[in-house]
Amino acid sequence: MMLILSKATIENVYACFVLANGARMEGIESEIFCTFFGLEAINKKRLDHLHVATVGNPAMHIPTMIGGLPGMEAVATKMMMAEMEKLDIPPVGEFLDILKASGTKLWACKLAMDMFKLKKEDLYDDIDGVLTVGDFYTRAKGEGTHLLFV
Repeated sequence: MMLILSKATIENVYACFVLANGARMEGIESEIFCTFFGLEAINKKRLDHLHVATVGNPAMHIPTMIGGLPGMEAVATKMMMAEMEKLDIPPVGEFLDILKASGTKLWACKLAMDMFKLKKEDLYDDIDGVLTVGDFYTRAKGEGTHLLFV
């Protein structure tokens, strides 16, 4: 299972991590390729400060104008994190540790890193490496490989 994480909203990051973890629990290899804003999920300074998207998210069931009010994103994020804590869903940093311990491979996109002027030292310590898109596709070759864009 090759997952491409392109956004670092809480809902995208956790969806990706749960899918990768679920694959490992079923004995399926999983790899996550973080590109563009998905890099925030493995950026040491930002991974514990992700937010819920309140604007442009129809699943929030609130009008866009209300979702854009100052503080609304923080309130929605706090509520979501409280609900996740009730379900014993780990914070992003801890979830990354769980994924790595299970054998999930974590990759950063070289182009996105160059674009955002990030260095490998800026990322989660146990990342497997930085890949070009071509390197990622090479890893995805083979019968039975599934690509999923989150």
